[in-house]
Amino acid sequence: MSNFKLGRRALIAAIAALTLAGPAAADGHKVLDSIHFLIPGGAGGGWDGTARGTGEALTGAGLVGTASYENMSGGGGGKAIGFLIENAESNHGTLMVNSTPIVIRSLTGVFPHNFRDLTLVSGTIGDYAAIVVGKDSPINSMSDLIAAYDADPSATAIGGGSVPGGMDHLVAAMVMEAAGKDALGVKYIPYDAGGKAMAALLSGEIAALSTGFSEAVDLASAGEVKIIGVTSDERVDAAPDAMTMKEQGIDTSFVNWRGFFAAPGLPDDKLAMYQDAIGKMYETPEWEAVRARNGWVNIHNSGDEFLTFLEAQEQVIGDLMKKLGFL
Repeated sequence: MSNFKLGRRALIAAIAALTLAGPAAADGHKVLDSIHFLIPGGAGGGWDGTARGTGEALTGAGLVGTASYENMSGGGGGKAIGFLIENAESNHGTLMVNSTPIVIRSLTGVFPHNFRDLTLVSGTIGDYAAIVVGKDSPINSMSDLIAAYDADPSATAIGGGSVPGGMDHLVAAMVMEAAGKDALGVKYIPYDAGGKAMAALLSGEIAALSTGFSEAVDLASAGEVKIIGVTSDERVDAAPDAMTMKEQGIDTSFVNWRGFFAAPGLPDDKLAMYQDAIGKMYETPEWEAVRARNGWVNIHNSGDEFLTFLEAQEQVIGDLMKKLGFL
């Protein structure tokens, strides 16, 4: 839920909403007349769905008058980031959606900028990671997987839907490292599509699959897999029987967050209004409908909390990528 903190920026937001958003703001409802969303990828992807779903909720709840959208693919998200930075003053009415790859791709030099070059607005949602096994696998917990790995590491491969050094690989390595194993010793097999990874899991080519929690829930609901570990701090309502890694003695957590950034130099009053609108959005039925429809988890961290979160993730991912030889 919202953890928007009252303070100087909140006060500015309240004043600005009254003076800039027009008469409709007098009742404390509408915060902004309009928002333009910049989406660093094509239509139909996770970034696209997050931006459009957020815009739908904000306008539907009356917090924002109108929302517009612009897809700008290229450079692994780098084209949109560069555009926002290079045209900062003309983009102060724009919010750009992004997620964990802004951290990974900045570290690996896919693009020259990182999140510090932007104005951090708010983290909004997330998808935890999960380790799953086939429905008929003798493995029923992380301890079973660790025991299988100890008995024969080369026969206990973990697959994923991202390239080596990508998110699924990093999660698998992170979990095994936290379980006391050498991340370099984990045999990771990448697949270019979820269907191929699932076929490999069911055929026994891999012992387990590293994937997003929302995808894991869908697979488990279809009776295809068993979820043996989730990288959340507490159990998630969508799969209350799925144990966290921490419950099983593996002290690690990870979330593929999604959130919003603005151009550098965004005035404080404008930033406060964006954060105010997003904070209030969590309390609306319009947002809950969008969230539930997409299977998202609410992870709201605004401003300085967002920076602290990103810096911690950057440190963990960077250390792991260095160990694995990707940096």
